Amino acid sequence: MGHPAAVWDCKAAIEFTKDWNGIDQVILRNPQGASVRVSLHGGQVTSWRNDQGEELLFTSSKAIFKPPKAIRGGIPICFPQFGNCGSLEQHGFARNKIWQIDEDPPPLPPNDSHGKSFIDFILKPSEEDLKCWPHSFELHLRVSLSTDGDLILISRVRNINGKPFSFSFAYHTYFAVSDISEVRIEGLETLDYLDNLSQRERCTEQGDALTFESEVDRVYLSSPKAIAVLDHEKKRTYVIRKEGLPDVVVWNPWEKKSKAMVDFGDEEYKQMLCVDGAVFEKPITLKPGEQWTGRLELSVVPSSFCSDSLEPHKRP
Repeated sequence: MGHPAAVWDCKAAIEFTKDWNGIDQVILRNPQGASVRVSLHGGQVTSWRNDQGEELLFTSSKAIFKPPKAIRGGIPICFPQFGNCGSLEQHGFARNKIWQIDEDPPPLPPNDSHGKSFIDFILKPSEEDLKCWPHSFELHLRVSLSTDGDLILISRVRNINGKPFSFSFAYHTYFAVSDISEVRIEGLETLDYLDNLSQRERCTEQGDALTFESEVDRVYLSSPKAIAVLDHEKKRTYVIRKEGLPDVVVWNPWEKKSKAMVDFGDEEYKQMLCVDGAVFEKPITLKPGEQWTGRLELSVVPSSFCSDSLEPHKRP
C-alpha cells in the first residue's frame, strides 16, 4: 500500500456503489487502507474503518436502511432541528432525505482538500420540506478522509430565502466502544449541561471525567474545541475537534430504553456512545445570503494520550 501522499490519486480513492436497498453510497479510501462509507440516504457516514480494518463507528444490527426511516448508527446529520425542541420531527428532516452528489461545491480552503480523499454532497428542500419548514436553504456537506485516517465533516448552511431563519444542528456521532462501563470522556469537566432526563434542568459537571453507569442524555454547553473519548479496553482514544459547534451532546440509552427501540438491540448500548458536536442552546440565525459553517474532525490515538494534549492540534 504505502504510496507517498504526493502521488496518491484522490479521485481514484473514491468508489461509487449501492447498498442492498439500491441506495447510492460512496466509499473513500486512503493509501494506508483506512476507509469511510457515506450513504446518500441522509448524507450519512455509515462506516469509518482504520488501516487495520477495525470499524470505529457503531451501527445497530437492527438499523433500517430505508428512507424515510433514519439509520440507527454512523453519523446522522441533524438539521434544521436537534432533538424534539421544535415543531419538526425528532432531529429534523435532513437525515431522512436522499441527498445529491455536489458536482460544483462552493470553494473551501486548500487544506480542506489537499492530501485527502473527499466527496461533496448537497441537500435542498423539497416542496414537502417547505410545507413543514418554509425556508429555502442549501446544505453543503464535505466528507474527507486524510492520509492519517482522520475523518473530517464540513457542513455549510446557506440562506437563499428572502427572510432570516434559525436552526439547530448536530453531527450525531455513534462511536463504537468495547464496553460502555470502561469508557470515559475528558474535556467536559466543570461545564454546565442540560439534563434531558430531568426536563432539561441546568446542572454543572462535577467529575474529573464523565463515566457511565446508567442512562445519560445531556447537552454540555460552551464546550472546548477538543474533547476525548477514552476506551480503556481497546487502549484507544477518539479525539473530537470541532469548529462552529459550541455544544456537545452525550447520549447512551442504557438497558430500559434500548429495549423500547425497535431499531436497536437490547444489549447494544454496551457497545456504543454518542458524542455529538452540536448547536443547541443558542440556535444559528442566518440573514438572506448568509452562511454558517460547522466542522468536525475525528481522529484515533493510543490511550496514553490525555486531554492535556488536546490543544494545540498536535499528534502524539
